[in-house]
Amino acid sequence: MRAHKVASYLHATDILVIGFLILLSAINVVFLTRIPQWKMLLLINALSVAFILLLAYARNTSRTKIIRIVHDWYVAPAVFFSFKELYFLIRPIHSGHDYDDVLITIDRWLFGVNPTEWLMQFAHPVLTEVLQVAYTSFYFLFLIMGCELYRRRTPEMFHYFMFTCVYGFFLSYLGYFLLPAVGPRFTLHDFSMLDKELPGILLTPYLRWFVNAGESIPMGVPNAVALVGTQRDVFPSGHTMMTLVLIYLSARFRLKSRHFIYLTGTLLIIATVYQRYHYVIDLLAGAVFMAFCVWTSPRLYAFITSRLQTSESPSPQASEAT
Repeated sequence: MRAHKVASYLHATDILVIGFLILLSAINVVFLTRIPQWKMLLLINALSVAFILLLAYARNTSRTKIIRIVHDWYVAPAVFFSFKELYFLIRPIHSGHDYDDVLITIDRWLFGVNPTEWLMQFAHPVLTEVLQVAYTSFYFLFLIMGCELYRRRTPEMFHYFMFTCVYGFFLSYLGYFLLPAVGPRFTLHDFSMLDKELPGILLTPYLRWFVNAGESIPMGVPNAVALVGTQRDVFPSGHTMMTLVLIYLSARFRLKSRHFIYLTGTLLIIATVYQRYHYVIDLLAGAVFMAFCVWTSPRLYAFITSRLQTSESPSPQASEAT
């Protein structure tokens, strides 16, 4: 099958995911002497690209509802698994060097104190519980917005939403590559003492376990072990960046859920520092990354979409999106 024929089956988000997988594969090849798992990662990336191509082809030839749904939503696990690949790349590429000292110095220069330590005076189990719930809800806000757009049966709006979210995540990943850091819960505080120093009421320990599991941190390990094992995903604050993207898009699309997004998103951003996940400079960088994302996303989306629509034999999905 000719390449431009295959391209006519793809969404703009497919192109974005495939492009990022190719970029990750190129990084693996360039730094293969430092990355022990590079062959495995290359194989996984290649299989992932093949899966996306086959899924897009199946959607446009069979028109089966379940395939259409999988094709529309596969990007959610794709973003997570690409995030997990960073775990095998960033630390070896930087030879184990982190840049928390730089971020700590900037925070102290801006505020004269370490913000996470200063916030301890306001700590209370109820506040801790509320903010931990808000922080963990990050993973569900996308589903809430995505489902509302999906139920509207406006494919073009839904695809643009998914494209912008995936694009935003990938931009934040590039920041992790450039300035890897672990965050104040490991550097300014003792990670193993978090539940004692900042206790919640009921859900906080379980929600922290959920977040830590996503970042490759085992339960019950001392600070030194956790520091080595965790992902380097602090700068910029992806939680702040992508929450601001959601707030912006929910207002732009006038979603019914937008007021819930505003409130939960505001608490979530506060929680990133209160719960010791981020330095304040990470949040400021997240805001800058968000501005760049929402400014460039419509242009990039329009460019990719126009290129796909000029491919030979326009596909059913192209007419569906219009």
